[in-house]
Amino acid sequence: MFGSVALTGDANALLYSAKSFAAAMLAYYIALSIGLEKPSWAIITVYIVSQTSVGASLSRSVYRLAGTIVGAGATVLIVPTFVNTPIFCSVILTGWITFCLYLSLLERTPRAYAFVLAGYTASLIGFPAVFHPGEIFDTAIVRVQEIGIGIFCAALIHRYVLPKRISGLFNSKIAQTLDSARQMLADTLAGSANEAAANLKLALALQFLQGLSHHIPYDFAFSAPVRHARKALHDKLARLLIVSGELHDRLLMVTALPADIQTLLEAVQSWLAGEESAKRKITGEALAERSAALTKQLAGAEVLTFGTALQMNLVRHLHEAIILLLQCERLADALAQAKPAQLPAEDKPAKGYVFHRDSLSAARTALGAFVIILSGCLIWIDTAWPDGATAVSILGVCCTLFGSFDTPAPHIVKYMVGSAWGVMISLLYSFALLPAVTEFSVLVAVLAPAYLLAGSLQARPATTFMAMGITLTLPILCELGAHYSGDFAVAVNTAIALFAATGFAVVSMSLLQTVQADAAIERLLRTCRRDVRRSVKGVFKPDETHWTNLMIDRTALLLPRLQRSGHSAEQTLNQMLHALRIGLSVMHLRHFQAQKERKKAHEISEILSLLACDTATSALRQRIRAMIGPASLQPHQQSRQLVNCLVDLHCALSEPYMERAHD
Repeated sequence: MFGSVALTGDANALLYSAKSFAAAMLAYYIALSIGLEKPSWAIITVYIVSQTSVGASLSRSVYRLAGTIVGAGATVLIVPTFVNTPIFCSVILTGWITFCLYLSLLERTPRAYAFVLAGYTASLIGFPAVFHPGEIFDTAIVRVQEIGIGIFCAALIHRYVLPKRISGLFNSKIAQTLDSARQMLADTLAGSANEAAANLKLALALQFLQGLSHHIPYDFAFSAPVRHARKALHDKLARLLIVSGELHDRLLMVTALPADIQTLLEAVQSWLAGEESAKRKITGEALAERSAALTKQLAGAEVLTFGTALQMNLVRHLHEAIILLLQCERLADALAQAKPAQLPAEDKPAKGYVFHRDSLSAARTALGAFVIILSGCLIWIDTAWPDGATAVSILGVCCTLFGSFDTPAPHIVKYMVGSAWGVMISLLYSFALLPAVTEFSVLVAVLAPAYLLAGSLQARPATTFMAMGITLTLPILCELGAHYSGDFAVAVNTAIALFAATGFAVVSMSLLQTVQADAAIERLLRTCRRDVRRSVKGVFKPDETHWTNLMIDRTALLLPRLQRSGHSAEQTLNQMLHALRIGLSVMHLRHFQAQKERKKAHEISEILSLLACDTATSALRQRIRAMIGPASLQPHQQSRQLVNCLVDLHCALSEPYMERAHD
């Protein structure tokens, strides 16, 4: 099984494995030296917090330590308080665990790991202490010490021994994302763009950059102005995605372009296809000035027909796209050099990534976990199973650790497969190899093959959970302590408890916590349509950047679900994009409604009322076109801005979103 994994071809995985093993053995040695009861937990902690980069390892260490302290403290308060009622004590412990799971699902950043730890630390410490409450305080203190040592050693080794900075990966991903953005815009102008695929690709890139960005402060390499620039870069890339979609629609709707607009489009396409250089920036600035002048020229007409309004709108979006690309490149260069003094000034505060949070779905998952864990507790207490506390504590870990997945069962199965290998390796070590070991250096040499192999597998996403089954099972079943204490009966009973708990988790989580892909997609789309309706009615009032960034996150959430659903990926992504664009148009119109004279405000209110009442798309578009004519009679800036907003809404209403707006 393991022979099919190409270990020698991945130097990063091997380096990660060697560093993690060194940290684990250092933690084990320190824990042994100070006489801790279960030094194996120091080893386990190293493998749980270790990541392939410095920033990710340090942030995970901080969150694990915080979560462990909070979870241990909660357990110390809960167990002695309800010492005389084991069932009620189990209910309270389960409630705490699932409450932490609920908070972790709402957080959706790497900080969620602290909530996960607060939950499953209570599970690991609390359930075994339900019938032995007198030991709970000492157990909690020792466990925090063991985990603290593991965290310290992991942070020390990954920080100072051949550290791999996450900033390098971040800058590389920014460069790739900018290349993708330029290609997306070039394909749009050439008429060959797959709009849905390009939007999804950019949304996923922004989600990935946000994940990296969260860990960068732990690299100790960036200052506050640079953190602000990361947010600004996200805002502009997100806006560029919208502008690209607007250009795509305008080019489809405009049947014949004047020569000056066609020439400008060709020049922009040549610029996008050119190599990166100092000349590239100069060319971009010249194109920005040229497009701005053409926009001003079109806006200066005394009367705009709908066709000329479309042309003006097209050039305006083209100008914005050029400006956004230039700003993104300047921000990317400043971030790559990490020099705050070179950062371009921003006209408004950066918003950065905005996460979609679904409290109802989080509550549903937490409730399912509550039923699962409590059911395990009742079975354990009713049967008086000696190893039931171990099984229930593992069950709690499974529910918290895998509860964030739509389909947790396949991931738990991978963990079970790794655990099966871990059990076999542990039995081999415990009863064939370890009895003959008398020196710590020999023990390190004996453990090295298994841990180096498992560590390299853990560095690969496809085998991470399987590898965790080995790295977490081995020190527990081998009972790595100050002295050899191999007990075959204890090892077998612990293994039975492990597989009973994970098997029960697979079955029960499949029934209670699996989220069907189609249902999740429909819920996301309904949420978007609800937010648009609320915005039309004036109930929901996000700013433009917040709304754009929120919808980008929702778009990124679709990918893993689209792969498992029967929905058309293109149709679903288009519905999401056009919900975004209608929301933006509504915000712009409300802005004008607050500024314009009574007649215009009344007409805008009429448009919004028709939109809120789910009026037929054709009727809405006719009303908008009728409004564009009078609005263009006054050739001043505000009137032209209003015309642009109306054109944006008209174009958004021509898309598939409105076909389902009544759902």
